[in-house]
Amino acid sequence: MAISTAVWSFALVVGLLTLTPGLDTALILRTSMLGHAHRAWGVVLGIQGGILVWGAFTSLGVTALLTASHLAYECLRWAGAAYLVWLGLRMIRDTFRTGHGSRVLDAAAPESVDSPLGGVRQGALTNLLNPKVGAFYVAVLPQFIPAGTQQLPMGLLLTLVHIVLGLLWSLVLIGCARLLHQWLRTQRAQRLLDRVTGTVITSLGLRLAVSH
Repeated sequence: MAISTAVWSFALVVGLLTLTPGLDTALILRTSMLGHAHRAWGVVLGIQGGILVWGAFTSLGVTALLTASHLAYECLRWAGAAYLVWLGLRMIRDTFRTGHGSRVLDAAAPESVDSPLGGVRQGALTNLLNPKVGAFYVAVLPQFIPAGTQQLPMGLLLTLVHIVLGLLWSLVLIGCARLLHQWLRTQRAQRLLDRVTGTVITSLGLRLAVSH
């Protein structure tokens, strides 16, 4: 397989994956719709940073140890599930509090509503604590590394393709979300958004907990 063919083939696979609605999409849309542009881009950078880590570790063969070790995979899976359930339930809980419209997702930085660092932390945690991202890279990435090429540089190149596609799609999501920002200025609309997003995130956490 030629390098150019491998890159385009991998781009098609991860492009379809990027367009599939999931946790990343929910977090980016929710944060953007509330008008927290800096935090939204922080979430995007955190997510893409997580992908870079998974891609680099896979290229080095580190994540193969994760999938080979049942205990390591289970520990990471339960940690990720617990974090998502906590995040979703906290989001729902906060909608019943007075002055919810100005509250922030991240409990570690409640004073900073539009904090890019808070967004980076949240995006990175949701990505790095998801062992299925690592399992995906272990299963898929090696198939697109042509024989005779150095594994680490080629793996990083393919990972960067995934990151570029993710950034482009995030730009579209944030742009669309900004169009809805005016409608979401009321506390009632923000409560509805957080309850829906919190329910989605909680269900994803529970799904991760019961999956094998």
